[in-house]
Amino acid sequence: MSNIPNELRYTKSHEWVRRNEDGTLTVGITDHAQGLLGDLVFVETPEAEDTFSSGDDCAVIESVKAASDVYCPVDGEIIEGNEALADAPETINHDAYGDGWIFKIKPEDEGAFDELMDSDEYAENIAED
Repeated sequence: MSNIPNELRYTKSHEWVRRNEDGTLTVGITDHAQGLLGDLVFVETPEAEDTFSSGDDCAVIESVKAASDVYCPVDGEIIEGNEALADAPETINHDAYGDGWIFKIKPEDEGAFDELMDSDEYAENIAED
């Protein structure tokens, strides 16, 4: 069973979302997703000040197996991409919910976080896959 922290929210496309104290959101891919992808070899993060709508592809992850898009979980403006992943994409494999975060976003609607799946819903979602 994959690691699914209770304090995070999730998307059907396997992104996790953490609400920060300042109202911004930190986004990465789940432990389940990194496990399916295998050893990561490249990550392209979005640029600060880029804006995206929920569901837009906004980052790219490549592994030895495949390339995969990362989708924006909410409407908003990127405030930071995790530049450390350019030199160490495997960080996601080792610490998907910590140093392996991909980007931070300022959501247009602060309530959008609450509309994402909770850990139980996400566990059910991956059990169905």
